Amino acid sequence: MKISAKGRYGLAAMTYLARSYAAGAPVTIISISEKLGISKIYLEQVFSLLKRARLVNSIKGSQGGYQLSRAPRAISAYDILAAIELALMEQAAPAAPDKMPELDRALETRVWQPLDEAIHKSLASVSLDDILTAIDAEKDASSLMYFI
Repeated sequence: MKISAKGRYGLAAMTYLARSYAAGAPVTIISISEKLGISKIYLEQVFSLLKRARLVNSIKGSQGGYQLSRAPRAISAYDILAAIELALMEQAAPAAPDKMPELDRALETRVWQPLDEAIHKSLASVSLDDILTAIDAEKDASSLMYFI
């Protein structure tokens, strides 16, 4: 499994939207671009995919922007990456299709399928809310002062 830059930026942008979910105000691509240092044009491509997957709603007009389509606890890392990545789980090429097809079938059932299922389960278990909690924990840990 390989996550593209588009996938990483999608996770970052969705986390940024999740931070402002309670306020209910739409967030512009320009503000996300400036805050995260990601190209506006690139973010437009990402948000096109997220909108198609119904993970965000777009609001048109001068006060427009994007909002999460549902609560941060209801959107998983898997939802986001599956919307953005063309092939989240790549098919492994056969190792010995002509000489030992049973080896390829065994690898598929014992290695590749369980690996894909574990990745799916792991990504599906992490919500945007979990990521926000982790960000807050990182901020708290970095702001600790030690006195000697």
